[in-house]
Amino acid sequence: MGTTWDAVVIGAGHNGLVTACYLARAGLRVCVVEKNDWVGGAAVSRELFPGFTYSNCSYVSSLFRPEIMRDLELPRHGLQILPYEGGAVFRKGGGYLAMFRDHDANRREFARHSPRDAEAYDRYARDVLRHCRFIRPLLMRTPPDPSSFRPRDIAELAWLGRQVAGLSERQIAQMIRFWTMSIADFLDEYFENPVIKAYLAVSAIIGTALGPMSPGSAYVLLHHYMGDVDGNIGAWGFARGGMGAITRALASSLRAAGGEILTGRGVERILVRGGRATGVVLQGGDEIRARRVVSNMDVKRTFLRHVEERELPEDFVRRVRSFRTRGSSGKLNIALDALPRFTALPEGAPMIRGDLHFTDSIERMERAYDDWKAGRFSRDPFQDCMIPTTIDPTMTPPGKHFMSCFVQYAPPRIAGRDWTDADRDAFGETCLNQIAEYAPGFRDLVLHVEVRTPRELEAEVGLTEGNIFQGELTFDQLLFNRPVPGYAQYRSPIRDLWMCGSSTHPGGGVMGAPGRNAAAEILREMKLPAGMSDAYAVL
Repeated sequence: MGTTWDAVVIGAGHNGLVTACYLARAGLRVCVVEKNDWVGGAAVSRELFPGFTYSNCSYVSSLFRPEIMRDLELPRHGLQILPYEGGAVFRKGGGYLAMFRDHDANRREFARHSPRDAEAYDRYARDVLRHCRFIRPLLMRTPPDPSSFRPRDIAELAWLGRQVAGLSERQIAQMIRFWTMSIADFLDEYFENPVIKAYLAVSAIIGTALGPMSPGSAYVLLHHYMGDVDGNIGAWGFARGGMGAITRALASSLRAAGGEILTGRGVERILVRGGRATGVVLQGGDEIRARRVVSNMDVKRTFLRHVEERELPEDFVRRVRSFRTRGSSGKLNIALDALPRFTALPEGAPMIRGDLHFTDSIERMERAYDDWKAGRFSRDPFQDCMIPTTIDPTMTPPGKHFMSCFVQYAPPRIAGRDWTDADRDAFGETCLNQIAEYAPGFRDLVLHVEVRTPRELEAEVGLTEGNIFQGELTFDQLLFNRPVPGYAQYRSPIRDLWMCGSSTHPGGGVMGAPGRNAAAEILREMKLPAGMSDAYAVL
């Protein structure tokens, strides 16, 4: 291909598209290359059973930054987020704990299970919100390099110091404890009821190779609480038409700004000449020339599979190999003939329009994690089940429903070997059987099931070991350590080769912040005038 682009972006997942949109709106000629025949990466909607649209990887929206939605005019390109109603935990012996969008409604429900926990809930919500308020401003800022004496890094460290200085000594101690403690220990400081603790612990284990009793799991809860829907911090919602609506809107915004997307064009190798990235070689041998290359792939896939090792410093390669990407999750996508009936829920209960859990204690979660540590999928898994068609009927034919089940735990390898189809099918049966315990007749409603293990997530989406965050969200892999110390500012050892995926700060989830921050750094290095475009002005 004779054209030389200003930037080629590898991977049409949401972060890659966000980066491409900002660059295109700043006047650059941008091309996105995607190995699949569709855009979206893990934020995708696909019709895998006639008439049914599946959000077959990511399945809910909250973390996606509202600033990005405004900058890129995504609602004008068709994006609509529908908030959902709370959820429920089903107790093993019968009964349930409900959760609602409204804080006072939650407090009343807690009082039904434990008056003491209802009193503690205000204190818990206040303390978690304080942690969120400290972290949220960091999401859209490039991490400083603490070893650098550049004026910008010194200024950013000074800014961070001022944020800490605004906290009391007690609050600083609490923050440090929170970032390093387990979610089980954290919740024990507030609550006594096991079902309440089980529900609140959920966000600390989603997509993470940690159990609720593992040190560091409390921060993962915070990561999931930092989003918002319609200004409601911590709220969650469904993208109308499935999660692919987000990336379809991004693709439309990119094309409106003059960018191009090539699907079905996987990258074989990143071209490097004289220590500088000059383009990519596609599978099949075609070359795309570009003045800069931006990788939305995870850090391991980028540098261990698509860059020749001789082009990289030995220490950098060693650190990339050490970056932890252990997968821990699986997914079931289920086409249903009708809405299932959960015996614990009253007829017409609004909780069915939220997330449904069957694990009613932290101890059960930890035992599920024990299976993962032993190299097998959980025999009594934790499942986060949702039926988005109770709110968005556009995803199925009238009267039918789609059910999404996110499952912990599924290891990247089974007893040290690769997953087989038989392993995958057994994993799916285990999950379906658990649902049927709480919804008699559920199996009779099932029209089709797609079962995804870390094997499928890696093969289709390109997530190394099936890790949905492109790297674990532990304290040693955050901020200026993500992905590698010295390279946390979206740059790499190769000039004009950039990173924009979830392996970079601030991490995973359908957030868009890594993509936006990477675009900001690229435009700063180019020293484009602030008045060149509205997109650059907001950066």
